[in-house]
Amino acid sequence: MTTTTLAVLVPLLPFLGAVAGLLLGRTAPGFVRPLAVLPTLAALVLALLVAARQGGDQAVDAVTELTPTGSVPIELALHIDGFAALVAVLVGCVATCVQLYSTGYLRDDPRYPSYAALVSLFTSAMFLVVYSGDLMVLLVGWEIMGICSYFLVGHYWETPEARAASLKAFLVTKLGDVPFLIGLLALATETGSFRITRILGAVANGSIDHPTVIALLLLAGVAGKSAQFPLHTWLPDAMAGPTPVSALIHAATMVAAGVYFVARLLPLFEASRAAMVVLAVMAAVTMVGSALAALAQDDIKRVLAYSTIGQLGYMTGALATGDRGAAVFHLLTHGAFKAVLFLAAGVVIHAAGTNSLAAMSRMHGLRTRVPDAYWTMTVALLALAAIPPFSGFFSKESVLGSAEHVATGHTEHAPGAAGWTVLVAGLVAALLTAAYATRLWLLAFHGRGAEAPDHGRQPLVMNAVLWVLAIPSLALGGLAFRLLPDWFDGTDLTPTLTTSVLGTGVALVGGIVTYAAWRHTTALAARVPLGAVAAHPEADAGQVEAEAIASHTPAYGNVASAPDPADPGRLLLGPLHRHAAVGFHLDAVYSALFVRPVQAGASLVRFLDREVVDTYVSAAGALPRWLGAAVRRAQTGNVQTYVSALLAGTVVLAVAAVLVATGA
Repeated sequence: MTTTTLAVLVPLLPFLGAVAGLLLGRTAPGFVRPLAVLPTLAALVLALLVAARQGGDQAVDAVTELTPTGSVPIELALHIDGFAALVAVLVGCVATCVQLYSTGYLRDDPRYPSYAALVSLFTSAMFLVVYSGDLMVLLVGWEIMGICSYFLVGHYWETPEARAASLKAFLVTKLGDVPFLIGLLALATETGSFRITRILGAVANGSIDHPTVIALLLLAGVAGKSAQFPLHTWLPDAMAGPTPVSALIHAATMVAAGVYFVARLLPLFEASRAAMVVLAVMAAVTMVGSALAALAQDDIKRVLAYSTIGQLGYMTGALATGDRGAAVFHLLTHGAFKAVLFLAAGVVIHAAGTNSLAAMSRMHGLRTRVPDAYWTMTVALLALAAIPPFSGFFSKESVLGSAEHVATGHTEHAPGAAGWTVLVAGLVAALLTAAYATRLWLLAFHGRGAEAPDHGRQPLVMNAVLWVLAIPSLALGGLAFRLLPDWFDGTDLTPTLTTSVLGTGVALVGGIVTYAAWRHTTALAARVPLGAVAAHPEADAGQVEAEAIASHTPAYGNVASAPDPADPGRLLLGPLHRHAAVGFHLDAVYSALFVRPVQAGASLVRFLDREVVDTYVSAAGALPRWLGAAVRRAQTGNVQTYVSALLAGTVVLAVAAVLVATGA
């Protein structure tokens, strides 16, 4: 079987699994779980074979045109280089783990068949984005992911939080997709093709007349899909969906799509120095702002959501320095440890009897109750904080090293301003990342909140998935920077001394200071009594999460049971805490600038429709109605009345005729 055939089967198998799952979900529920897991697992195996055959060498290209589409053809094209091969393996690995994990997490959910089918369709769409060599076909996968996220985030549609979150995710990403589509069309107009290889050839030949405009239009879509400032606000709210969905969206699909798109077309962005500076500023604001917001969140999944936004900022920062190797390297390592963090959070949800709408400060005694989640999340948090030798250290250091090279003038792929912006923001974000990672670990596993009843051990498959993903979180970075340069266009991923020392130093400072602040606040709060805890019935993790979303309270019941006041985030942020906790009021700004004016305009249109248009239409219909009523009164059905009226009319006509004749 050729490499092209294998690559075509990779997105096709999960798609067929999704269709079969939807068709058989009600009639043959016993087939739902195999149809969710096996096609995705088969796609992973095929993606591994494609990667092995591609081997980081010359890109695999194949193309066919099904039907003429006008002056700019749309073709079914594959373009599989080293980046695509590795990202597809990541997508397949995380998607398979999520499907396996979900069989235990949502084992009693009545809507599991539709959920599993949508996850399979989501996975198929991301595979299509990764392998596609034509931008219009890529856009199809891009938009399918958007609609799947709408349904998956709104899985618990009975609750207003889930409905609002799904709608917000859909609208904010669509807000970026409009200029994104315009940019694609403008790019195709100037190059005469949607094929990625031809577009890159046109860029190399200097055939793009307006690279800055096109690049900025495309960046709007990237900001929406990859949750970058200022279109990042949908991602924290998307935590209202099931936790495995969060792992899938954050680790390997959707939010990674924007970063991957820029990596595909990086020469186009490098053709505009202004676009590279804008990309660097966007990355810097995203990194620092999201890290501050994460440090103020009391919701374990919202902390992880803001963490994802910040780590994506590192990836876009690497792209702003012209190093797509560092960007994709961090995308791969981040996919591993962020999947562990979210899936471990799902175990914590079950054990603590709480969900994302509750609080880490209400957790107690989880270290001994969920040892698998504790140890795997510890590994993943160390990788997130970029502590050597964990994988995040090597990939994050490659980003900082690339920024240093640009800032010091060792490369001309990007302006020096972009390098300095990314380097400074990256170091500040490294300090804050270690701080909120340490805070999460302390509050979730060593806190003194109200203790929830023990729900028993989680299903074996959930804990097994955590350990499978913990292995690359620990070892991927150390192996990748030695083995994968050929896959990354020969990019040198070896850590440099300066940024390694700086990055690790600020991370250690952030962790140590946060631990000291926690000890201080713990001592002050030692005399604060904790409330009693209400009992919670036995339930699986998905039920616990759904019930907590619906009730707006900790699922273990007693809201009056005071949370653990030993929160180092409040001490570290000081007066900035209340602003960071609400995302620096960006939602309020959007509400004032866009939502309220649109609502006011809608109210005006409704008033004009009801009071003006409807009044005119009603009046236009009233006159004929009145005339009809008047004529109807003359139709009595009495023959004598008709004869009398006829004679009267005859007399009137006769008199009129005489008068006319006399006058004549």
